[in-house]
Amino acid sequence: MFYSIRHLTRFRYSSPVSESTMELRMQPRSEGSQRCLTFQVTVTPRTRVHTYRDYLGNAVHHFDVPSAHRHLMIVAEATVDVAPPPSVPLGLGNDAWGQLDVQLAGGDFWEMLTPSQFSQWTDAMDMFATELSLPAAPEARLRDPFALLMQVNSAVYQAISYVPKSTRVDSPVDDALRNRQGVCQDYSHIMLALVRRMGIPCRYVSGYLFHKSGEQVRSTEGATHAWVEAYVPEIGWVGFDPTNNILAGETHVRTAVGRDYADVPPTRGVFKGQASSELTVAVRVAPSDRPPPPETEMESEDWSEVLHEDRAQADREAAEQQQQ
Repeated sequence: MFYSIRHLTRFRYSSPVSESTMELRMQPRSEGSQRCLTFQVTVTPRTRVHTYRDYLGNAVHHFDVPSAHRHLMIVAEATVDVAPPPSVPLGLGNDAWGQLDVQLAGGDFWEMLTPSQFSQWTDAMDMFATELSLPAAPEARLRDPFALLMQVNSAVYQAISYVPKSTRVDSPVDDALRNRQGVCQDYSHIMLALVRRMGIPCRYVSGYLFHKSGEQVRSTEGATHAWVEAYVPEIGWVGFDPTNNILAGETHVRTAVGRDYADVPPTRGVFKGQASSELTVAVRVAPSDRPPPPETEMESEDWSEVLHEDRAQADREAAEQQQQ
C-alpha cells in the first residue's frame, strides 16, 4: 500500500511569544516492510529546519523561531510504501526462550525490559495482571512467547474501554486502570509494562493508522496512533495493537520507536513569553492515488487565510529588524 500523509499541527498563543524552539518526530521510518519515499516539513513563521537521527534511529527535525509570533503552524507531508509484514508462525520452537536468552545476554535490549516514565509497575498494574491471570517471569516461560503476547494483546483490549480525551498524553497508567478507560497511548503503556514484566523486550511505536472503509477500529481517525512491538524469538520485532486487538500490518505507518511516549512525542518544545497555548492537530492518511485534500479542508477554519496572515506577520517583523 502507498499512502499520502499530511500531519498539521497548530499552536495558538494568547499573546505574542518572543521565541519558539521545537523538535519533531514525524518522518516515517524506512526499514523492514516500510519505506518513506518523500517527506517535507513546512513551518510558519518561516524558519530553517534541521534534522538528525537519535540513538534509536528516529528522524528528528528541529527549528527555532526567534521573532515574535502568535501562531505556529507545522505541516508534515509524506509518501510511504507499506508492504504486508511477514506471516507469523502459529507456534514457536521448544527452544524459543533459550534463543531469547542468548540474544538478551548481549545487553542490547535492556532499555526495553526495564520500567520507563509512563510504563511503571505499580500496585494497580500488579492487581490488573493478577485479574487477567497473566504470569510473570519465570512462570511465563511455561507458555509459547508468541501465544502469550497474543493473550496480553487481547486481554488489554477487552479490559479497557476506548474513550477519546479520557486521559492526557502524560497520564500515568493508573488513571486508565482506575477508570478502565483510555486512548491508544494508555493501551500501549499498559501492555509495555505487562510484557516487560514477563521478560520480553517491548517498545513503544508512534505513527498513523489508515482507516479502511467499513473496518471497525477503536482508534480515532484524524489523529496519530500508538501501538507496541515485542521482540519475539525466531521472528524479531512484531507489532501488536492492543487498542484494536490486532497485529500491526500494512495499515500501520511507523514514525518513531522508543521506551514509551516520553521518547517519541510528535512535537516537543518550549517558548519564551507570558502566554497560554492552544493546540490543534489534524491528520489525514489516504491511498497515494487519492491524495488528501488541501489544508483548508482538514479543519473548519480557513487555514489558507491563517497561513497568509502568519507569513505576512513574519515578513513585517523581518523588515522591522532590517530597519533597526
